[in-house]
Amino acid sequence: MLKDEEKMPTINPKGVLAGQVAVVTGASRGIGEAIAKRYAMEGAKVVVSARSVDPEDHFLPGSINETVQAIRDAGGEATAVKADLSREEDRHNLITATEAAYGPVDILVNNAAVTWFMPVAQFAEKRFRIMMDVQVWGPFELAQLCLPSMLERGAGWILNISSHAAIHPNAKAPGGHGGTVYGMCKAALERFTTGLAQEAYGSGVGVNVISPGLVATPGVVHHKLINESNKDRVTPVEHMAEACLRLCHGDPAEITGRIDYADQVIEEFKLEPADLI
Repeated sequence: MLKDEEKMPTINPKGVLAGQVAVVTGASRGIGEAIAKRYAMEGAKVVVSARSVDPEDHFLPGSINETVQAIRDAGGEATAVKADLSREEDRHNLITATEAAYGPVDILVNNAAVTWFMPVAQFAEKRFRIMMDVQVWGPFELAQLCLPSMLERGAGWILNISSHAAIHPNAKAPGGHGGTVYGMCKAALERFTTGLAQEAYGSGVGVNVISPGLVATPGVVHHKLINESNKDRVTPVEHMAEACLRLCHGDPAEITGRIDYADQVIEEFKLEPADLI
């Protein structure tokens, strides 16, 4: 929290991302919204993408128009582009619209997710395919669309947002909570990240993946993922935003191929998470 004598968070047009074009998917609320705001605070031109354009578009609070308005009200630069990442035309339009508005993508943050929690025996094929499209194929194709320009310019960052669900569970422990498909998606995303990082190494393009830990986003609250046993481990969304900022600037020959967790990044780089606009 801000102390009385501290200044309110503002946009720094000469920040570490000054002039960079950043695309953040799933940025209508929660972690994506926080990342978009933090990047804008460091001078990035941010394209904010999700399915929820206006507040009435989703039962959870938050929309891309609201995220953009908050950035603009603070003096930053942002544009909203609606995209359902399960749709090929929306994935392509997101990058085309970004390039039309600001130019080539410098930073791609694949944060969008759609998730159902239910046992494998009850999981419908349609839902399985939607989750894979949004959380695996979507990030893969968006990277394909951004990479040629990044490689040509010898600069760029791709950051994929994962989850502790990617870690193999103890098969002999009770429970599971229906998270098998979600864990599959995140595990695939992590392997994609390290593979692409290896392919792109030395090109000036850094590729990383990061998990937030337990953050009380609207989605997490809705799915009742916070309970008595883990409520003491809840971390502020500002910590995730700060860690995601750190993984998208610097030397991509050094900061690439990382499978990170927000708290570890905060500790390693001795970061002080900023309050968000």
